[in-house]
Amino acid sequence: MPLVTEHAFQDVPDTAYVTPEEIAGAQGSALALSVPSDTDAAALVPYFGKVALIGIEFPGFADGRGFSIAQRLRALGYTGELRARGHIIADQYPHALACGFDAVEIDDAMADRQPFAQWQAATRKVLPPYRKKKAV
Repeated sequence: MPLVTEHAFQDVPDTAYVTPEEIAGAQGSALALSVPSDTDAAALVPYFGKVALIGIEFPGFADGRGFSIAQRLRALGYTGELRARGHIIADQYPHALACGFDAVEIDDAMADRQPFAQWQAATRKVLPPYRKKKAV
């Protein structure tokens, strides 16, 4: 399973993820936490000190809730590694980076369909600016 970073595809290191239900009882620091796309980011704040990696699940390409969770985690002060896990495509990669993700875990089939050059090219696309609300 490849890990998409800004520089290359890398092999995903063996990571023993814990779930939100297991985090309170988990021992040690530098834990990896895997959260579903309906997670309340604020509920994770008490665990920031023991979590080195948060993997946010993307159950489908059209499910963008993980982007919102990533932004919220960064706004709440999470400074560890954030990974998008699952159904992400190269065209979504610039948005993932903009939301605070450090990397994206994809399956081998996606890596075959969309080689690293395609992910890298997506980061060079100019995204349209959001419309700013005019002052009245």
